[in-house]
Amino acid sequence: MAGSRILSMGHYQPSRLVTNDDLAAIVDTNDEWIRDRVGIVTRRIAEGETVADMATAAAGKALAASGLTAADIDMVVVATCSSIDRCPNVASRVANKLGIAAPAAMDVNTACSGFSYALSTADHAIRAGAARNAIVIGSEKLSDITDWSDRSTCVLFGDAAGAAVVTATPDGEEPGIGPVVWGSAPEKADVLKIEGWQPYIQQEGQTVFRWATTMLAPLALQACERAGIATEEIAAFVPHQANARIIDGIVKRLGIPNAVIAKDILESGNTSAASVPLALSKLIERREVPSGAPVLLFGFGGGLTYAGQVIRCP
Repeated sequence: MAGSRILSMGHYQPSRLVTNDDLAAIVDTNDEWIRDRVGIVTRRIAEGETVADMATAAAGKALAASGLTAADIDMVVVATCSSIDRCPNVASRVANKLGIAAPAAMDVNTACSGFSYALSTADHAIRAGAARNAIVIGSEKLSDITDWSDRSTCVLFGDAAGAAVVTATPDGEEPGIGPVVWGSAPEKADVLKIEGWQPYIQQEGQTVFRWATTMLAPLALQACERAGIATEEIAAFVPHQANARIIDGIVKRLGIPNAVIAKDILESGNTSAASVPLALSKLIERREVPSGAPVLLFGFGGGLTYAGQVIRCP
């Protein structure tokens, strides 16, 4: 079966910037506490924009950079856990806005690991011959489901979208997307949840922290092993941007001495399924990773789900 690769990336963030001092004006918190505990300095909050609007903006940028047109796309996959509109799904809305005719269109909800799940879904479809070119998007408007009176959660989240255009690798070339390592810890699923008709995000932060810092590094290493890439070869590590201390804890256990570590958490907060493509798109935009270099992606979060793969930088 043919493999696939990422052709291009794109991202979008709303214009409204919310600082830690802004939040300190509405809840009992302060800039020093937030920076020390989670590493966040600012985040972006959408006003009058939907999950689909942000997804379309990011996807449009990725498509424009790919050299393909809407007529070339036959699959749209959107990872999100925050869309208020359930049907038609976000993928269908994006396809319509971009003028993509008759694509396979689906949403994936595995919360913060969603982009890696969606990327592998598109990769598998291309390998099986069910698609040729796909747009894979992570888009979240977490401000809609944030309790702004809860100081333990309202400081964490931001709104954003990131997207990738994925295509089949030419004959004879190595795949640019490696085998996925994915799974979950369903017995702990209730430690991070968004439940009910008009829900707020709820989480047991310490439980999530311990799980992420003790359990995930070996799983990320499995993604390297399945791709046949030594840790010393990894040029960049793009984990879910949940918490700077979690990222540091995973990196310490990985042993990736030559890797650029994505820390978009500082300026964007936790953007759930959007965080991995958002951070990757920014690294590429700033030319911090050479084209063709191996990059380890790893998402984790609600459910408690995880997924990761090694990709070649477009």
